[in-house]
Amino acid sequence: MAAKKAKMTEEHKQALAVGRAEGRMVRAYLEALESSRPKRGRKRTKESIGRRLERIEVELEEADPLKRLQLTQEQIDLTEELDGMDNGVNITDLENDFVRVAEGYAERKGITYQAFRQIGVPASVLKRAGISRAA
Repeated sequence: MAAKKAKMTEEHKQALAVGRAEGRMVRAYLEALESSRPKRGRKRTKESIGRRLERIEVELEEADPLKRLQLTQEQIDLTEELDGMDNGVNITDLENDFVRVAEGYAERKGITYQAFRQIGVPASVLKRAGISRAA
């Protein structure tokens, strides 16, 4: 005789949905934090990228096939970077969402203050979220 499958309660389904939503909020904030982390070297601006794209156009005219390949890839990379600058995320909204759900998320997943700090979450954000070193 086959065992009966236990049905999931409505409360359990809601708890799973809340957990998924909170996980998405935490992930979105951490990804935005990582992508906005300062890079080494001089900061690029839209203007500097535009100037480099113009120079690439000129260089492509006289480049040998191998150099043309490299310049074409650089052109693609710079165009994507430029598009990314136009579609910037509002990290403040993501941070506020993170602050709202991080404490419960961290408790359920066993994530410590130190773990958040090591991946770059500012101490001030963790304090606002109610996550302390002592927890």
